[in-house]
Amino acid sequence: MKINRMLTAMVLSLSLAAPALAVADTLNLKANLLASTEVPPKASDGHGDLTATYDTSTKVLQWKVTYADLTGPASMAHFHGPAPAGKNAPVVIPIPMDKLPSPIEGQATLTPAQESDLLAGNWYFNVHTAKNPGGEIRGQVEQVK
Repeated sequence: MKINRMLTAMVLSLSLAAPALAVADTLNLKANLLASTEVPPKASDGHGDLTATYDTSTKVLQWKVTYADLTGPASMAHFHGPAPAGKNAPVVIPIPMDKLPSPIEGQATLTPAQESDLLAGNWYFNVHTAKNPGGEIRGQVEQVK
């Protein structure tokens, strides 16, 4: 009888604690990369999409970027922040040269400050070319609701 009460208490305690253990989330993020959203806007048929996930427990951001119709080969690509749409900011995560061809895939572990800026919508991703060394296509990284 005593063992039954103890087991019941343990099960009840674990069931009450389970929501507290499940505070980590995997968040989905996206960005629509366009020449018109570069700062300043560019004349290009280039376009692309970024899809990403962010794990709030491990702090790992994983991404995949596809792009097409640029004025030439990609020469650089980066995550930038913190900046709202329409403003420029320094590079936060550079993409290595060997990862530039579409699709670009990668991951990085973020600091608390980077996480805060990313989740506030203050990061953007852009792709550069020789003709547009300041960036040819750009998109603000947003959480998918």
